[in-house]
Amino acid sequence: MTGIRSSESCEVRIGHSLSESERQHLATRRETVLQCLKQLGISCSEDEVPNIAVLGSGGGLRAMVGLLGSLSQLEEEGLLDCIMYLSGVSGSTWCMASLYKEADWSTKLVTVKDNIVRRLADGSVSWIEMHTKLAKYFSEKDNFSLTDVWAALTVSNMVKEIDEHKLTEQRGNYTNDPYPIYTVIDKWCKCDRVNADPWFEITPDESGYSLSGAFVDSSCWGSLFENGKKIKDQPEIDMLYLQGLCGSAIADMEAILKEISKKLQCLKGINGQKGLQVLLTLVKLNISVLREEDAKDHLKSLEDLLKDKCEEIERMNLCLEKLLTPEGMISKTELKKHTMHVCSSLTGNDQPPGAHNSLPKDLCIFAKSILNVLGWIWGTTYNYLYRMKVEGVDPSVLDSKTRDHEDAGLLLNSPYFSVLRKERDIDLIISLDFSAGNPFETVVHASKKCKELQIPFPEVVAPAEDTEPQDFYVFRGYSKAPTVIHIPLFNAVNCKGEIEKWEKSYQTVQMSYSHEMITDLLGKAGLNIKNNKEKLLKEIENVIKKKKISKLGKI
Repeated sequence: MTGIRSSESCEVRIGHSLSESERQHLATRRETVLQCLKQLGISCSEDEVPNIAVLGSGGGLRAMVGLLGSLSQLEEEGLLDCIMYLSGVSGSTWCMASLYKEADWSTKLVTVKDNIVRRLADGSVSWIEMHTKLAKYFSEKDNFSLTDVWAALTVSNMVKEIDEHKLTEQRGNYTNDPYPIYTVIDKWCKCDRVNADPWFEITPDESGYSLSGAFVDSSCWGSLFENGKKIKDQPEIDMLYLQGLCGSAIADMEAILKEISKKLQCLKGINGQKGLQVLLTLVKLNISVLREEDAKDHLKSLEDLLKDKCEEIERMNLCLEKLLTPEGMISKTELKKHTMHVCSSLTGNDQPPGAHNSLPKDLCIFAKSILNVLGWIWGTTYNYLYRMKVEGVDPSVLDSKTRDHEDAGLLLNSPYFSVLRKERDIDLIISLDFSAGNPFETVVHASKKCKELQIPFPEVVAPAEDTEPQDFYVFRGYSKAPTVIHIPLFNAVNCKGEIEKWEKSYQTVQMSYSHEMITDLLGKAGLNIKNNKEKLLKEIENVIKKKKISKLGKI
C-alpha cells in the first residue's frame, strides 16, 4: 500500500508505517530505556536497545488490579523504564485508562497507585451521575449503542468514576511512560475470519486496523467519513466509553437488563407513568424468560398495559398469544420480536413519518437501551473507510457506513496483534495473563494464529492441563520472532497449593473488591515480578545479544 492521506485534513492514513507521533515518542523513550539498562548493569548501544512490550490480558477488575500490581513491582525493581510499549485488552485497559489520566504517571507511580486503590475500594458513582452520562451519550451521538449503556451504568460503577477525559488529551502527557495501545476487535471482521482483519488498535494519536494498515486520527474516530473525507463531526470518545468498549466481554444480557430495571425504578416520579410501567414489565418479562421461570404473570400485566394500544398491536401484527409455544412456554424468539416492536412503537420508530413519540426523553433513552440489549448491538461507530478504495482491506469493510466494535477478549484475551505489527519491531513480549480458566489459552492461540498469518512468533508448547502453572515461562523463536515471557497471575509459586481458592475469590464478573482484597491481589501480582527479576534481566540480556548478532550479520 502507498502512504495516502485525506487531501483536506490528513485524517485518514493508509499505510503500515508508524505514525510520526509514535516515532517521536519512541525516540525519546529509547533514551530512557538505554539509561535504565545502564543502571541495571546491562551494556548496549542506542541501536541495540530492545523494544519490550508489556501485554495485559482481560479479566475484569482482576485484570485491572493485577496489571497495576505488576507495573508497580516493575517500577520497584527498577525495570519499568525498560518498557517501550504497554498494551491491553478488556480489564487491563481500565488500569491503563487510570494511569494515563495522570501525566508522566510512571514517575510518581506510588501516589498514582494509592489513589486508584482508594477510588476502587471507597469510591462511588451516584445514580444521577450515571443517568446524566447516559443521557449525554444519547443526545450527542448519532450511533447510540449498548456500549454507551454498559459504560454509563455498569463500567462506571465498577471503576468507581466517570472519566470524561478525551483520549487525545494524553498526547504529550506521557513522554516518560511506555507508549499506550488499547485493543478492541471489529465485530463483523471477527465473523469473517478468512478475509478480514479484526484487530483494531486505539492510541492517543491514531486508531485503526493493525494488520491491514488503515488508520484515522483518534480525534476523528467516530465521525462520519465518505471517500476519505470527514463530512460530519461526532463527539470524540471519552475514556469512560473507551473502557466500556474495551471491557464488554464480561457483559451478560440478564445482568444488563437487571441494571436497566433498577434504573427505571429510579424514574418513578417521571411523567408518562404508563410508558414506564410498560418498559419495566417488558424488562421483568425478559429476565424471567432468560431464567426459564414462569413469566405468565408478567405477560398478563403487559397485556393489560397494552389494551389501549390495540390498533398499534394489530398494525404490527402482534398478538400476545403468539408468544406462547404449544407447550405453554414463552418463546424467546417471539418475545424478543414483541419487545422490540413495543419499544419501537413507544419511541416512534415504528410510526409513520411525523408521528408523535409517546415517551418523554428519559424513558425514550431506556427504551432504546432495551432495543440495543436485545439486538446485542455494541460499539457502533461511523466507518472512516466508507467508500474508499484501499488495497488489502476487505470490500465488506469499505462498503459499510458503520462498523461495530467490541471487547478483543471475545476473540483473543491478550493484545498480541497490536504489538506484532512489523514496524514496531518488538524483541521481547512480557505477557501478563489474568484470564480465567486455562492460563495458556491466549499465548497458544496467538502462536497458532501467527503461523496462519505468517507473522514471526515462537512455537508454544503449553504444559499439561492437569499440572499447576508456574510463575515464569519463556518461549523463544527463530531470528525474526520475538521472545515471549508468559506469566500466569495465580500459580504454584505465589499461591502455594491454593490456586483454586484464589481463583474463586477473584472471579471475572465481580463488580467490586474490598480494600483488603485489592491489597492482597496487588501483592500476588507483584510477587510474579519480584520473584523473577533476575530471569527478566537475563531474557533482556539475551535479546540484546540477539540484536548484536543480527547487526554483525548485516555489516
